[in-house]
Amino acid sequence: MIQLSIAQKPAPLRITEASIVKDSTGQVYPYSVWSALMQSGLYSLKPEDPGNAATAFVIYRMSDEELAKMRARQAKMEAEAPKPKESLFFATGKPISNFKTTDMYGNKYNLKDLRGKVVVLNFWFVNCPPCKKEIPELNKIVAEYQQNKDVVFLAIALDDKAALQEFLQNLPFHYNIIDSGLFIAQQYRITSYPTHVVVDKEGKVSFHTTGLGMGTIKWLRSSIQEALQQ
Repeated sequence: MIQLSIAQKPAPLRITEASIVKDSTGQVYPYSVWSALMQSGLYSLKPEDPGNAATAFVIYRMSDEELAKMRARQAKMEAEAPKPKESLFFATGKPISNFKTTDMYGNKYNLKDLRGKVVVLNFWFVNCPPCKKEIPELNKIVAEYQQNKDVVFLAIALDDKAALQEFLQNLPFHYNIIDSGLFIAQQYRITSYPTHVVVDKEGKVSFHTTGLGMGTIKWLRSSIQEALQQ
C-alpha cells in the first residue's frame, strides 16, 4: 500500500488498489496502469482534496527538476539508512538448508551444488506491493553482476507459471524466476514478503531481511559484494 502524508493534517491519506486515480483530463486509470506508472519512478500522485479521506488522486509526470530533487533526497536517505532488521526466518552465519527446484524455463537448481558461489534469494508474490516496487532496483543489481558467474539470483515466487508469465509482460524481473515456490518458502517458514537472503560461498547465510525499507537495496548490494570478497 502506498501512503501519502499530507502536510499539516493530523492523519495521512492512503491510497490503495481501490482508490480513484485519474490524469489531469479526468480520465480514470485502472490500478494496473497507474501502479505501473508509479513503479517507473517518473510519476507522482496528488490528492484532489487533501481534507477528504475519500479523495481521488491525480497522477502526473514529474518535471526534470522535481525528479532531480527527489533522487537527491532518496540518495541521501539511502546513504544514511541503517542496516535493515534481520528477518525472523534465518540466522546469520548458519548454513542454509538445501532445496532442489526448477525455474520457469526448465533450468534446474540444487542449492548444495551452488557452493562456491554467492546465492541471492528473493521470496515474493505478484500481488505484494513492496515486492513489485523493488523489482526495478533489483534488476539494476542483476545488471551489475551479469558478467560474474559467481553470483546466482533466484526469485522464489508463490505464484504459478501462468500468473507469472502475465505479470512479467508488464514488469520484467531479471532474477531466475522459480514458479510455485510455496513449498520452498514453507521449508524456511517464511510468512512475510519480500524476504531477501544472501548465501555466501560456504553455503552460510550472510544477510537476510524482510520487507522493503530505505536501506534494503543498499545493504543487499553491499552484502553481495562482501560475500564475493570473502
